[in-house]
Formats: sequence, structure tokens, C-alpha cells
Amino acid sequence: MADKNYTVNMRFFVSATPAPKPKTKESKQVAYFYAGLLIVMVLCQLFTFDGFLTYIESLWLPISNPMTHLLTGLIVTAEVFALPFLLGLKLSPLMRFISMVCGWFVPSVWLFLSLWINLTTNNITNAGFLGSLVDVVPGWWAVFLSASFAILAAWASWGMWPFKSQPKIKG
Repeated sequence: MADKNYTVNMRFFVSATPAPKPKTKESKQVAYFYAGLLIVMVLCQLFTFDGFLTYIESLWLPISNPMTHLLTGLIVTAEVFALPFLLGLKLSPLMRFISMVCGWFVPSVWLFLSLWINLTTNNITNAGFLGSLVDVVPGWWAVFLSASFAILAAWASWGMWPFKSQPKIKG
């Protein structure tokens, strides 16, 4: 009996299942568009990762240097791990949820960093979206771009919600 419960409960974590059908055709297109943006960003950031690390250090964030290195790695890792959910790959339900949360984490961090650049007196010449490969002029438009990433993530999450909805019980 215990072995059966273990097998049934662990299936949630390890068995890959196809992605649920999207609610609308547009939500799938939005997810692909957001995934394309993340791919461009992560490739540029990884191509010059040392420069990207130096860029994040130059923001003078109120965290220690090792935490800055951790944040830099988390940004790139979250951008990569957001892709399986956005592309609708065959995943376990837990991994699909983690991938969706990574898709939310990315715009949250970039929104914070964009606000930080605009509200502090740092002499920053790059918004950092494309790492240090391409200098993107910072400004309030970067905050709006980060907010648009959040809108794309929310739309993709709504349209491709990873869990099946439970039928409502009338009573």
C-alpha cells in the first residue's frame, strides 16, 4: 500500500506530460514572442558573461559582491529555465510550474534593476538587457520595457496555465 502511494504521488514530480492546450491562439503567439526575446537576451548576456557580471556589479546594488554574482547567475538561469514553459515542451507538472515562475522572475528583476538605474545617481550608460555586448541606453523606457515583459509573462501564464482547472461543484 505504501509503495503504491509513493508511486502515485511521485508521478507528479517525474512524469513528463504534454503541455495543456492554450486558451487562445494569441496566448501561444505571445508566449513564443516572449521566448524569442528571452533567447536574444540570454544569448547576448552569455556571450559576454564577464562583462555582464561587471555591469551588474557597477549598479552598486545594496547587496554584497558574492550576492551580486549570485543575482547575475540567477538572471541568466531564470531566462533559460523560462523557455520550456513558453515553448510548450513536454515537462513534468512541477517543472512546468517552476519554468512559469522563472518567466515571472525575469521581468521582476529587470523591473527592479531598471527602476534602480533611474532612481539612483549611478553613472550607468547601459540598461543591460543585452549584457555588455550591445549598449542599450538606460532611461524610463527601460522601466516600461520591463513592465511589458511582465505583461507578456502574465498573458502567457494565463493562456497556458500549467494546471488543469477543477470543475466547480454546485451545491
